[in-house]
Amino acid sequence: MDRRKFLGNLSSPIVAACAACIFQSCSKGDSGGSTNPSTVPGGTSGVNFMIDLTNNLTSVGSSVVNSGVIVVRLATGNSVSSFTAVQVACTHQGTSINYDTSAGNFLCPNHGSRFSNTGNVINGPATTALKQYNITISGNTLTITG
Repeated sequence: MDRRKFLGNLSSPIVAACAACIFQSCSKGDSGGSTNPSTVPGGTSGVNFMIDLTNNLTSVGSSVVNSGVIVVRLATGNSVSSFTAVQVACTHQGTSINYDTSAGNFLCPNHGSRFSNTGNVINGPATTALKQYNITISGNTLTITG
């Protein structure tokens, strides 16, 4: 087989594979955000981490993201009710949510879904609640499990 025929036979499958990759990445279902299939919609399981409250989450509205979980300080004091911990991935398309301090709830910047401090859907397009994680506090150490 001559070189021109060989290259012609080789290039067709490569072009087809590249086209498939390009069309897949631009599909209608692309959220434009970060999607982690392990956190949509049920949240990450097997979470277990600690936060030192001496240096982190020191002001109301501050947040920390760790292991697919967003932890927010809702009030002053180091009691369990002063914090919330929910999955960071929106249950609609997996985009990372943010805490909206002025509204006192979670907001998905991709399509505008809002969730309460406990993860319940306030308005969609999301229809599934965020997974809420367990919080315990011992001294200045906050532990998240779930």
